[in-house]
Amino acid sequence: MEKTSKIYVAGHNGMVGSAILRKLTAEGFSNIITRNSKELDLRNQNEVSLFFEAEKPEYVFLAAAKVGGIVANNTYRADFLYDNLQIQNNVIHSSYVSQVKKLMFLGSSCIYPKMAPQPLKEDYLLTGLLEETNEPYAIAKIAGIKMCDAYRSQYGCNFISVMPTNLYGYNDNYHPQNSHVLPALIRRFHEAKVSNSLEVTIWGTGTPKREFLFADDLADACFYLMLNYDEENLINIGTGKDISIKELAFMIKEIVGYTGHINFDTSKPDGTPRKLMDVSKLLSRGWKYKTELEEGIKLAYEDFKTKYTI
Repeated sequence: MEKTSKIYVAGHNGMVGSAILRKLTAEGFSNIITRNSKELDLRNQNEVSLFFEAEKPEYVFLAAAKVGGIVANNTYRADFLYDNLQIQNNVIHSSYVSQVKKLMFLGSSCIYPKMAPQPLKEDYLLTGLLEETNEPYAIAKIAGIKMCDAYRSQYGCNFISVMPTNLYGYNDNYHPQNSHVLPALIRRFHEAKVSNSLEVTIWGTGTPKREFLFADDLADACFYLMLNYDEENLINIGTGKDISIKELAFMIKEIVGYTGHINFDTSKPDGTPRKLMDVSKLLSRGWKYKTELEEGIKLAYEDFKTKYTI
């Protein structure tokens, strides 16, 4: 990519897209195209086709998706499957038709089988059954990976796929029902602090372990791979380190400054015991994360306080 290359960031208002936009701007790229969902409905084939025909972007970061936590994934199963398939199909196909030089498709760690060995290697894809609660979203993302590979195979398109681990950071979603675990805990502890609640209840035993990557580190990895990675199949992006939900809860409690008690409701389900990405492929390509978890949560919490009045 040249500094003047025309780059389309799909999903620029979301946590991931906005981080990629910040990275490109910081690196001196000046010819960046964006459209919000009111200006361009990526689910609409005709709208997307006309947009690509008019704008002719040279590079595409496909960070647009319908996303949410376990409750949202399980509740809006049809929406998660339909919307994400439509977005991917339209953007990837129009990128081929418009002769985009390179496209990056962003997936999710939920593409891996529920009972896959840990840490999760790229070649574990399609080796077992998916986690039932987010199966529609995962199937859509798997279809996106395979679509990129198919267009590469049949048409010679330089379309690549990256799989981020659990993300958090600026512009995160803090919805009380539809958010992921880390932002949900930030909001819950903040609300408890403001209301002087004596106790915060967290589902499960707190023993499951999860990996978390700061969204601006993901953007840095995406930028690096856009310049240095041109292969079929996917590549994981993560830290290669995980933390138990219990340790995470106490870390967030400390950062927020909540002084009450944490109650782990062991009658509630724990979910998958562990989800850790194998990032050896990424490390071998020369990239490693920079932001440690505690530092990243502090940055995310400051961002949360400026945007959410509770």
